[in-house]
Amino acid sequence: MPRGDKSSYTDKQKRKAEHIEEGYEERGVSRKEAERRAWATVNKESGGGNKSGSGRGKPDTHESSRKGGRKGGAASTRRSAADRSAAAKKGWETRRKRAAS
Repeated sequence: MPRGDKSSYTDKQKRKAEHIEEGYEERGVSRKEAERRAWATVNKESGGGNKSGSGRGKPDTHESSRKGGRKGGAASTRRSAADRSAAAKKGWETRRKRAAS
């Protein structure tokens, strides 16, 4: 089987990869990079392609899906409250000026 062959993946894994890929593309990631990241996520969660049959394959772990939510916002928490407040005020002023013009 050549590298990149997806025939050993289940339909569920293929659907999951497609859904993840669409999410990356909506966030501005190129199609090729989005596909690569999607299959990497599926591989990490399910351990690669699963063959059909009772008792074959391992249960999926959703650790990488959960990790994305935990990682978000980490940069802003390292900043002081005064810095965050100043940035919010600056953004508000910019939006107010642009709305007026």
